[in-house]
Amino acid sequence: MSQSRSAGGADGARGDRTARISRGALVARVALAAAAALVLTVLVWPEDDTHGGHGGRLDPKPGASSSPAQIYPISSPPRTIPSVRQHEPARGPGFRPVAATRVVVPTGSEALADEAQLLAEELDKEYVQGAAPRPGDIELALNPKAKATPESYTLTARERTVRITGPDEAGVFYGTRTLKQALRDGGVMPEGVVEDWPDRPQRGLNLDIARKPFTAGWIEARLREMADLKMNQLGLHFSDDQGFRIESASHPEVVSRDHLSKREVERIVALARRLHIEVVPEIDSPGHLGAVIKAHPALGLRSATGRTVQGAVDIANPEAARFVDDLLREYADLFPGAYWHLGGDEYLALMAKNPEATYPGLAAAARAKYGPKGDIADLATGWLNDRAAALRPYGKKFKAWNDGYFKGTSVAPDPAREVEYWTGKELGARPPEEYLAEGRKTVNLNDEYLYYVLGEPNAFKYPTGRRIYQEWTPLVLRGTKPVAARYSDQVLGARFAVWCDYANAQTQDQVARGIRMPLAATAQKLWDPRTPALEWEEFKELADKLG
Repeated sequence: MSQSRSAGGADGARGDRTARISRGALVARVALAAAAALVLTVLVWPEDDTHGGHGGRLDPKPGASSSPAQIYPISSPPRTIPSVRQHEPARGPGFRPVAATRVVVPTGSEALADEAQLLAEELDKEYVQGAAPRPGDIELALNPKAKATPESYTLTARERTVRITGPDEAGVFYGTRTLKQALRDGGVMPEGVVEDWPDRPQRGLNLDIARKPFTAGWIEARLREMADLKMNQLGLHFSDDQGFRIESASHPEVVSRDHLSKREVERIVALARRLHIEVVPEIDSPGHLGAVIKAHPALGLRSATGRTVQGAVDIANPEAARFVDDLLREYADLFPGAYWHLGGDEYLALMAKNPEATYPGLAAAARAKYGPKGDIADLATGWLNDRAAALRPYGKKFKAWNDGYFKGTSVAPDPAREVEYWTGKELGARPPEEYLAEGRKTVNLNDEYLYYVLGEPNAFKYPTGRRIYQEWTPLVLRGTKPVAARYSDQVLGARFAVWCDYANAQTQDQVARGIRMPLAATAQKLWDPRTPALEWEEFKELADKLG
């Protein structure tokens, strides 16, 4: 029995040791599995414990698989101004730049070097041309499509890499603006595919530098602001009664003391082109030429009583035409864009109660040129046609203010000239539907919403971004009522306008702050025709964050 007890004790000891060894092995296996799970979590979870930049970590449901596809929730669209038109969501970590991130332009897309270099500068990353993209890179590529909308782009964020393609350089550039804003908002470009394009081809800011001089640096800062908002036009009104603000070689005597040199203008135009913005110059005539008349009084218009007329040149005087054409030709190459603004508004001779009796010299010249039924409106229409003819060898397309087009004239304005509709408040102003019914293309500068007039004269009030965001659309050309939807294709877009009637009412820094939200709201409504998804306060909060 003692031997039996001894054998049983040995078997029990061995069993205890076996149990201890089994428990130790089990603990080791559990620890190893936990470590493996931790490694898997680190491998598949984004560095900031988010899922594409929106919201917190997702806890898997009990019993659910821990595969990477289920760790990330479905992504949300990036938050940008203007908002993107379409976003195809996906599950994934999204894109966050890392130390090794490069901005890559592949072979065949070398035309995108400027866009890539700018983005690389903004993100403090390396620019590479002709290389294959690596994980973590941003690739920009041209992808022309026969029916693709100009300025459109596709942005794909997948597997921690971004690829931006478009049919043209402008579209790819706007894709980089979306990426830049998404990273500024949440640090991550959400996983998925953005398809985006503008609703209107002309989107911009109009700036009066004639009444108030703005520095070149200030204008360049506005260009960068506009570019991030995907705007593509800067109207530059540089001649008026109060000043002529660009250096002139042909007529230096008309130039104001505070002005931009041609070298500064070249720098502004070069930056604008890099940012896909066209600078549209305007020498307004035959009115608003007071700075010219001050230097050359003989060119000014006089009434039958000998009274001089502010800002108006005598359009019956051939010398006035030659003088203005000298200036137009001088600046034609300085502004190499497609468009030129001829002005044409508020010619005071046509704002008199009886123009022919008040200005008999103009009436006589009209009859001599256009026959017995010729009138001053014919003469003014012919004036703008002739100024366009002076610039036509430079390949320009033309714009003029709506009150430079007159009803029932025997002289027809160029049918291709765009109508820049700004007001229905002037005496005898024609409603926008008349121009649209004639088949004319129009651009919206509605003074009810889009006019920021320094000093708020003539019942103007500084426009608010809220009002533009909540009420205005590109079809609201006059007052608060939209034109019929059937005319939509003829409304090419809009520009928010700064006019400096009382130049000292605000500093240029105050102007920049005052127009920031109205400009953002205008950009939103020109890019996406739908009712904005964000409430105004949310939009403003986003603008503050992105700015």
